[in-house]
Amino acid sequence: MSSVSNLRRRTFVIRSLAGAAALAGCGLARAEDPKLQEADPLALEHGYKMDPSTVDKTKYPTYQKGQICGTCQLFEERSKEWGACALFPGKQVHVNAWCDAWG
Repeated sequence: MSSVSNLRRRTFVIRSLAGAAALAGCGLARAEDPKLQEADPLALEHGYKMDPSTVDKTKYPTYQKGQICGTCQLFEERSKEWGACALFPGKQVHVNAWCDAWG
């Protein structure tokens, strides 16, 4: 094999890898996940409330004052006010909100 062919092959491989890396990087720059709304069907199913003082204590007797998403094991902080929750994939939950999966 000639050295010119080797050089072309190397150039092709290097450019292909650089292009693949650039495409992968585009996925990292995606928009933020939408914020979970209380009217969302899954939020309704789990009693998600932005203001925990409005939790229906007869429907959710396990609720205790001070339980908020920000102190839940399922919460992953993303900013000062919002984070991800394993229960609500693809949505952001408010750090001061509550749902029945708190733990």
